[in-house]
Amino acid sequence: MPAKSMYRASFLKHGKVYEMYCGDVNSTSMWGFVELSGLVFDSRDAVVVDPVEERMRDEFEGVESLFLPLHSVLSIERVNKRGQAVIRDRESGEKVTPFPLSPPGNKRS
Repeated sequence: MPAKSMYRASFLKHGKVYEMYCGDVNSTSMWGFVELSGLVFDSRDAVVVDPVEERMRDEFEGVESLFLPLHSVLSIERVNKRGQAVIRDRESGEKVTPFPLSPPGNKRS
């Protein structure tokens, strides 16, 4: 029995590039949108918690389907296994950390 397909979708949201995994991708009856459903995240009972994955899980909590405007979609790829979900800076491509690197009020010189 073949394994169920999984997709890696990269898209723009609020000036950042989101890369996440889902179980299904469909065109919609809403012209100009693509639907991602069955969003896939690591289980919450893992020993090591990825803060980016946790942020995305919280952001998309309760979302059954994500409807993305076609112009925000960068790529959708069918993959054999799930990788790490990431949020990248749109300009530099560097990974974005979901928490400040220095405490508030402490400015680096």
